Amino acid sequence: MNARANILARIRRAQGRAVTVHAEERDAVEQYITAHPQGPRPQVDADVEARFRDRALNLATTIAEVKTVADIPAAVASYLRDLKLMPAAVCWPEFAGLDWAAHGLKVENRAARGDDLVGITGVFCALAETGTLMMCSGADTPPAASLLPETHIAVVPRSRIVTGMEDGWALLRRERGALPRAVNFISGPSRTADIEQTVTLGAHGPYRVHLLLLP
Repeated sequence: MNARANILARIRRAQGRAVTVHAEERDAVEQYITAHPQGPRPQVDADVEARFRDRALNLATTIAEVKTVADIPAAVASYLRDLKLMPAAVCWPEFAGLDWAAHGLKVENRAARGDDLVGITGVFCALAETGTLMMCSGADTPPAASLLPETHIAVVPRSRIVTGMEDGWALLRRERGALPRAVNFISGPSRTADIEQTVTLGAHGPYRVHLLLLP
């Protein structure tokens, strides 16, 4: 602690401040943090859904539309069939009651394991500015379903598309107050260019990200 105090004292002296932090300064910092001020932001068109679609597609995400929650199993079955993928998946609890079997699917309500190939999740919200999904961990929203399987299918209500990351954090503070244990941001399939600067998909997560947009 002495070394830390010495370093901070030297920084404060270089800034022309007293070494001792007074209550007024602490209060000012607390007020600044509480206010959550936003810095300069890029201009985003008023049609946030169109912006989100454009950015998501540029990230190699694929998108389909469903009219109701009950239509999700048929859309998932069609997607897996078109790609010749196994008709099996894990899902978040909110989708456990859907009639998966009627569409030839075996979908289990549990966290994903290393051998699960498809994960079906919702989202906390979606960010139009970058085409990103914002995911909050929890007992009913296990992150493994979006991170471990080779294919991630996410259900995105249009009402949960916000302009940018600042709006996502503001929504999280407003709706939940305290932060969850983890907040993950998913911008298309996992990728890396570490080896010879050649982009490879699925290096650290799903090869595919498919979105089902709900009204």
